[in-house]
Amino acid sequence: MTRLSYDSVEALIYDPVSANRTATRAALYALGFRRTETVSTLEACLESIQKQPPDIVLCEAQGAGEELCAAIQELRQGGNCGNPFIVVIVTAWEKSTGLINRVVNSGADDLLLRPFSTALLGSRIEAHIERRKGFVITTDYVGPDRRQSQSRQSGADTFDPPNSLKMKAKDKLSPDAVTKKLDVELKAARDKLHVEKLKRDAFQVCILWRLMQDQRPGQDMVQVDLAKLGGLARSIDRRCRETAHDAAVEWCDSVRAATEGLEQGVDRNASMHLLGHAALELHKVFHPDQSPADRIAEIDATVAIIRARNQTTALAS
Repeated sequence: MTRLSYDSVEALIYDPVSANRTATRAALYALGFRRTETVSTLEACLESIQKQPPDIVLCEAQGAGEELCAAIQELRQGGNCGNPFIVVIVTAWEKSTGLINRVVNSGADDLLLRPFSTALLGSRIEAHIERRKGFVITTDYVGPDRRQSQSRQSGADTFDPPNSLKMKAKDKLSPDAVTKKLDVELKAARDKLHVEKLKRDAFQVCILWRLMQDQRPGQDMVQVDLAKLGGLARSIDRRCRETAHDAAVEWCDSVRAATEGLEQGVDRNASMHLLGHAALELHKVFHPDQSPADRIAEIDATVAIIRARNQTTALAS
Protein backbone atom coordinates (compact mmCIF):
# COMPACT_ATOMS: atom_id res chain seq x y z
CA MET A 1 0.00 0.00 0.00
CA THR A 2 1.25 3.49 -0.89
CA ARG A 3 2.43 5.41 2.14
CA LEU A 4 0.24 8.43 2.80
CA SER A 5 1.80 11.88 3.07
CA TYR A 6 -0.08 14.72 4.75
CA ASP A 7 2.52 17.48 4.64
CA SER A 8 0.71 19.39 1.84
CA VAL A 9 -2.85 18.64 3.05
CA GLU A 10 -4.81 21.66 4.29
CA ALA A 11 -6.82 20.85 7.41
CA LEU A 12 -9.29 22.93 9.41
CA ILE A 13 -10.27 22.28 13.03
CA TYR A 14 -13.35 23.86 14.57
CA ASP A 15 -13.83 23.40 18.30
CA PRO A 16 -15.04 25.97 20.86
CA VAL A 17 -12.80 24.47 23.57
CA SER A 18 -9.17 25.53 23.38
CA ALA A 19 -7.79 22.36 24.98
CA ASN A 20 -9.66 20.18 22.49
CA ARG A 21 -8.42 22.23 19.53
CA THR A 22 -4.89 21.83 20.79
CA ALA A 23 -5.29 18.07 21.30
CA THR A 24 -6.76 17.56 17.83
CA ARG A 25 -4.07 19.66 16.21
CA ALA A 26 -1.38 17.68 18.06
CA ALA A 27 -2.91 14.42 16.81
CA LEU A 28 -2.92 15.70 13.24
CA TYR A 29 0.68 16.88 13.61
CA ALA A 30 1.70 13.44 14.83
CA LEU A 31 0.11 11.97 11.70
CA GLY A 32 2.15 14.33 9.51
CA PHE A 33 -0.20 17.27 8.92
CA ARG A 34 1.73 20.53 8.66
CA ARG A 35 -0.86 22.95 7.27
CA THR A 36 -3.60 23.11 9.91
CA GLU A 37 -5.84 26.04 10.83
CA THR A 38 -7.90 26.17 14.03
CA VAL A 39 -11.01 28.26 14.79
CA SER A 40 -13.18 28.57 17.88
CA THR A 41 -16.58 29.47 16.39
CA LEU A 42 -18.87 27.95 13.78
CA GLU A 43 -19.06 31.31 12.03
CA ALA A 44 -15.27 31.43 11.69
CA CYS A 45 -15.27 27.84 10.42
CA LEU A 46 -17.81 28.59 7.68
CA GLU A 47 -16.00 31.78 6.74
CA SER A 48 -12.73 29.90 6.38
CA ILE A 49 -14.37 27.19 4.25
CA GLN A 50 -15.92 29.78 1.96
CA LYS A 51 -12.72 31.78 1.67
CA GLN A 52 -10.35 28.87 1.02
CA PRO A 53 -11.87 25.35 1.12
CA PRO A 54 -9.53 22.97 2.99
CA ASP A 55 -9.06 19.32 2.09
CA ILE A 56 -10.48 18.04 5.38
CA VAL A 57 -12.47 19.58 8.25
CA LEU A 58 -12.82 18.29 11.80
CA CYS A 59 -15.67 20.05 13.57
CA GLU A 60 -17.02 19.65 17.09
CA ALA A 61 -20.77 19.14 17.59
CA GLN A 62 -20.84 19.88 21.31
CA GLY A 63 -23.00 22.90 22.10
CA ALA A 64 -24.15 23.65 18.54
CA GLY A 65 -24.94 20.29 16.99
CA GLU A 66 -28.09 21.34 15.15
CA GLU A 67 -26.51 24.50 13.73
CA LEU A 68 -23.40 22.60 12.69
CA CYS A 69 -25.33 19.82 10.94
CA ALA A 70 -27.56 22.35 9.14
CA ALA A 71 -24.42 24.17 7.97
CA ILE A 72 -22.87 20.93 6.67
CA GLN A 73 -25.96 20.09 4.62
CA GLU A 74 -26.07 23.63 3.24
CA LEU A 75 -22.44 23.16 2.25
CA ARG A 76 -23.25 19.85 0.53
CA GLN A 77 -26.17 21.45 -1.34
CA GLY A 78 -23.75 23.83 -3.03
CA GLY A 79 -23.89 26.75 -0.64
CA ASN A 80 -21.38 29.54 -1.17
CA CYS A 81 -18.36 27.24 -1.07
CA GLY A 82 -16.05 26.51 -3.96
CA ASN A 83 -15.87 22.85 -2.95
CA PRO A 84 -19.02 21.30 -1.41
CA PHE A 85 -17.33 17.88 -1.36
CA ILE A 86 -14.53 18.38 1.17
CA VAL A 87 -14.06 15.56 3.70
CA VAL A 88 -15.98 16.44 6.88
CA ILE A 89 -15.47 14.59 10.17
CA VAL A 90 -17.72 15.57 13.08
CA THR A 91 -16.33 15.05 16.59
CA ALA A 92 -18.46 14.74 19.73
CA TRP A 93 -18.37 13.69 23.38
CA GLU A 94 -21.82 12.11 23.45
CA LYS A 95 -23.23 9.13 21.58
CA SER A 96 -26.95 9.78 21.40
CA THR A 97 -29.42 8.61 18.78
CA GLY A 98 -30.42 12.21 18.12
CA LEU A 99 -26.87 13.32 17.43
CA ILE A 100 -26.10 10.30 15.26
CA ASN A 101 -29.22 10.92 13.17
CA ARG A 102 -28.40 14.62 12.75
CA VAL A 103 -24.84 13.87 11.65
CA VAL A 104 -25.98 11.13 9.25
CA ASN A 105 -28.58 13.46 7.74
CA SER A 106 -26.13 16.34 7.46
CA GLY A 107 -23.97 14.72 4.80
CA ALA A 108 -20.85 14.56 6.97
CA ASP A 109 -18.39 11.79 6.09
CA ASP A 110 -17.87 10.54 9.63
CA LEU A 111 -18.66 10.88 13.34
CA LEU A 112 -15.72 10.41 15.71
CA LEU A 113 -16.35 10.16 19.44
CA ARG A 114 -13.99 11.75 21.95
CA PRO A 115 -11.63 10.97 23.48
CA PHE A 116 -9.96 9.38 20.46
CA SER A 117 -6.40 8.20 19.90
CA THR A 118 -4.08 9.43 17.19
CA ALA A 119 -4.16 5.93 15.69
CA LEU A 120 -7.98 5.92 15.49
CA LEU A 121 -8.03 9.37 13.91
CA GLY A 122 -5.42 8.22 11.43
CA SER A 123 -7.42 5.12 10.47
CA ARG A 124 -10.58 7.18 9.92
CA ILE A 125 -8.77 9.68 7.72
CA GLU A 126 -7.15 6.84 5.77
CA ALA A 127 -10.59 5.32 5.17
CA HIS A 128 -11.78 8.55 3.53
CA ILE A 129 -8.76 8.44 1.27
CA GLU A 130 -8.83 4.77 0.33
CA ARG A 131 -12.55 3.89 0.64
CA ARG A 132 -14.60 7.07 0.72
CA LYS A 133 -18.31 6.41 0.23
CA GLY A 134 -19.94 7.48 -3.00
CA PHE A 135 -22.24 10.49 -2.73
CA VAL A 136 -25.97 10.44 -3.37
CA ILE A 137 -28.28 13.34 -4.25
CA THR A 138 -31.92 13.43 -3.13
CA THR A 139 -34.40 16.25 -2.55
CA ASP A 140 -33.31 16.94 1.02
CA TYR A 141 -29.90 15.27 1.23
CA VAL A 142 -26.52 15.40 -0.47
CA GLY A 143 -23.73 13.31 1.00
CA PRO A 144 -22.34 9.80 1.55
CA ASP A 145 -24.70 7.01 0.52
CA ARG A 146 -26.48 5.71 3.65
CA ARG A 147 -28.97 3.43 1.92
CA GLN A 148 -27.76 0.36 3.77
CA SER A 149 -29.78 1.82 6.67
CA GLN A 150 -32.92 1.66 4.50
CA SER A 151 -33.55 5.33 5.15
CA ARG A 152 -32.72 6.63 1.69
CA GLN A 153 -34.57 6.50 -1.57
CA SER A 154 -33.36 3.57 -3.66
CA GLY A 155 -33.68 5.47 -6.94
CA ALA A 156 -30.72 7.74 -6.30
CA ASP A 157 -27.47 6.95 -8.13
CA THR A 158 -24.12 7.44 -6.44
CA PHE A 159 -21.07 9.24 -7.78
CA ASP A 160 -17.49 9.62 -6.57
CA PRO A 161 -17.07 13.13 -5.12
CA PRO A 162 -13.87 15.10 -5.81
CA ASN A 163 -11.34 14.25 -3.11
CA SER A 164 -8.45 16.70 -2.85
CA LEU A 165 -7.37 14.93 0.35
CA LYS A 166 -6.64 11.80 -1.68
CA MET A 167 -4.98 13.78 -4.49
CA LYS A 168 -2.45 15.19 -2.03
CA ALA A 169 -2.03 12.41 0.55
CA LYS A 170 -2.05 9.33 -1.68
CA ASP A 171 -1.54 10.47 -5.28
CA LYS A 172 1.05 13.08 -4.15
CA LEU A 173 0.20 15.42 -7.00
CA SER A 174 1.97 18.75 -7.31
CA PRO A 175 0.02 21.89 -6.31
CA ASP A 176 -0.57 22.79 -9.98
CA ALA A 177 -1.69 19.25 -10.80
CA VAL A 178 -4.09 19.23 -7.83
CA THR A 179 -5.57 22.56 -8.92
CA LYS A 180 -6.11 21.39 -12.50
CA LYS A 181 -7.52 17.98 -11.56
CA LEU A 182 -9.74 19.40 -8.83
CA ASP A 183 -11.11 22.12 -11.13
CA VAL A 184 -12.13 19.54 -13.73
CA GLU A 185 -13.69 17.18 -11.19
CA LEU A 186 -15.46 19.99 -9.34
CA LYS A 187 -17.07 21.27 -12.53
CA ALA A 188 -18.37 17.79 -13.39
CA ALA A 189 -19.58 17.16 -9.83
CA ARG A 190 -21.23 20.57 -9.52
CA ASP A 191 -22.98 20.09 -12.87
CA LYS A 192 -24.29 16.73 -11.67
CA LEU A 193 -25.38 18.25 -8.37
CA HIS A 194 -27.32 21.02 -10.10
CA VAL A 195 -28.98 18.73 -12.64
CA GLU A 196 -29.97 16.07 -10.11
CA LYS A 197 -31.23 18.63 -7.60
CA LEU A 198 -33.37 20.30 -10.27
CA LYS A 199 -34.86 16.97 -11.35
CA ARG A 200 -35.60 15.82 -7.82
CA ASP A 201 -36.87 19.16 -6.55
CA ALA A 202 -39.22 19.51 -9.53
CA PHE A 203 -40.50 15.99 -8.89
CA GLN A 204 -41.03 16.83 -5.22
CA VAL A 205 -43.14 19.86 -6.20
CA CYS A 206 -45.41 17.45 -8.10
CA ILE A 207 -45.61 15.11 -5.11
CA LEU A 208 -46.55 17.92 -2.73
CA TRP A 209 -49.22 19.17 -5.14
CA ARG A 210 -50.83 15.72 -5.28
CA LEU A 211 -50.64 15.23 -1.51
CA MET A 212 -52.24 18.62 -0.93
CA GLN A 213 -55.27 17.51 -2.94
CA ASP A 214 -56.14 15.23 0.01
CA GLN A 215 -55.76 17.97 2.61
CA ARG A 216 -58.35 20.35 4.00
CA PRO A 217 -57.57 24.07 4.34
CA GLY A 218 -56.43 24.92 7.85
CA GLN A 219 -54.75 21.59 8.59
CA ASP A 220 -51.29 21.90 10.11
CA MET A 221 -49.81 19.75 7.34
CA VAL A 222 -51.05 22.23 4.74
CA GLN A 223 -48.86 24.98 6.19
CA VAL A 224 -45.89 22.62 6.37
CA ASP A 225 -46.28 21.61 2.73
CA LEU A 226 -46.81 25.20 1.59
CA ALA A 227 -43.56 26.17 3.30
CA LYS A 228 -41.80 23.27 1.55
CA LEU A 229 -43.25 24.35 -1.82
CA GLY A 230 -42.02 27.88 -1.33
CA GLY A 231 -38.54 26.67 -0.42
CA LEU A 232 -38.38 24.31 -3.40
CA ALA A 233 -39.54 27.01 -5.81
CA ARG A 234 -36.85 29.39 -4.53
CA SER A 235 -34.17 26.71 -4.74
CA ILE A 236 -35.16 25.70 -8.28
CA ASP A 237 -35.35 29.33 -9.38
CA ARG A 238 -31.85 30.02 -8.03
CA ARG A 239 -30.32 26.99 -9.70
CA CYS A 240 -32.14 27.73 -12.96
CA ARG A 241 -30.72 31.23 -13.09
CA GLU A 242 -27.24 29.85 -12.40
CA THR A 243 -27.49 27.18 -15.11
CA ALA A 244 -29.50 29.08 -17.77
CA HIS A 245 -32.67 26.99 -17.46
CA ASP A 246 -34.75 30.03 -18.36
CA ALA A 247 -37.81 27.97 -19.30
CA ALA A 248 -38.23 26.81 -15.72
CA VAL A 249 -38.07 30.27 -14.10
CA GLU A 250 -41.58 31.14 -15.33
CA TRP A 251 -43.03 27.97 -13.79
CA CYS A 252 -41.24 28.68 -10.51
CA ASP A 253 -43.01 32.05 -10.48
CA SER A 254 -46.32 30.25 -11.04
CA VAL A 255 -45.64 27.81 -8.19
CA ARG A 256 -44.91 30.73 -5.88
CA ALA A 257 -48.05 32.56 -7.02
CA ALA A 258 -50.18 29.47 -6.39
CA THR A 259 -48.55 28.96 -3.00
CA GLU A 260 -49.26 32.55 -2.00
CA GLY A 261 -52.88 32.15 -3.13
CA LEU A 262 -53.28 29.04 -0.97
CA GLU A 263 -51.63 30.73 2.00
CA GLN A 264 -54.01 33.69 1.72
CA GLY A 265 -57.08 31.55 1.07
CA VAL A 266 -57.73 33.12 -2.33
CA ASP A 267 -59.86 30.77 -4.52
CA ARG A 268 -58.41 27.39 -3.53
CA ASN A 269 -59.62 25.65 -6.70
CA ALA A 270 -57.93 28.18 -8.98
CA SER A 271 -54.74 28.13 -6.92
CA MET A 272 -54.59 24.32 -6.91
CA HIS A 273 -55.19 24.26 -10.67
CA LEU A 274 -52.36 26.74 -11.22
CA LEU A 275 -50.10 24.77 -8.87
CA GLY A 276 -50.78 21.48 -10.66
CA HIS A 277 -50.20 22.95 -14.11
CA ALA A 278 -46.98 24.69 -13.04
CA ALA A 279 -45.73 21.58 -11.22
CA LEU A 280 -46.21 19.32 -14.24
CA GLU A 281 -44.67 21.83 -16.64
CA LEU A 282 -41.71 22.29 -14.30
CA HIS A 283 -41.23 18.52 -14.16
CA LYS A 284 -41.44 18.38 -17.96
CA VAL A 285 -38.57 20.87 -18.32
CA PHE A 286 -36.18 18.52 -16.52
CA HIS A 287 -37.62 15.25 -17.88
CA PRO A 288 -38.15 16.12 -21.57
CA ASP A 289 -37.92 12.51 -22.74
CA GLN A 290 -40.64 11.25 -20.39
CA SER A 291 -44.16 10.93 -21.81
CA PRO A 292 -47.07 12.62 -19.98
CA ALA A 293 -48.49 9.19 -19.10
CA ASP A 294 -45.20 7.96 -17.67
CA ARG A 295 -44.79 11.22 -15.78
CA ILE A 296 -48.19 10.89 -14.11
CA ALA A 297 -47.65 7.18 -13.43
CA GLU A 298 -44.36 7.85 -11.62
CA ILE A 299 -45.94 10.61 -9.54
CA ASP A 300 -48.96 8.45 -8.67
CA ALA A 301 -46.79 5.50 -7.67
CA THR A 302 -44.72 7.64 -5.31
CA VAL A 303 -47.79 9.32 -3.81
CA ALA A 304 -49.38 5.91 -3.22
CA ILE A 305 -46.31 4.77 -1.28
CA ILE A 306 -46.35 7.93 0.85
CA ARG A 307 -50.07 7.64 1.55
CA ALA A 308 -49.72 4.00 2.59
CA ARG A 309 -46.81 4.83 4.87
CA ASN A 310 -48.73 7.72 6.44
CA GLN A 311 -51.74 5.49 7.00
CA THR A 312 -49.61 2.83 8.66
CA THR A 313 -48.04 5.45 10.92
CA ALA A 314 -51.45 6.83 11.85
CA LEU A 315 -52.81 3.38 12.73
CA ALA A 316 -49.77 2.61 14.85
CA SER A 317 -50.04 5.81 16.87
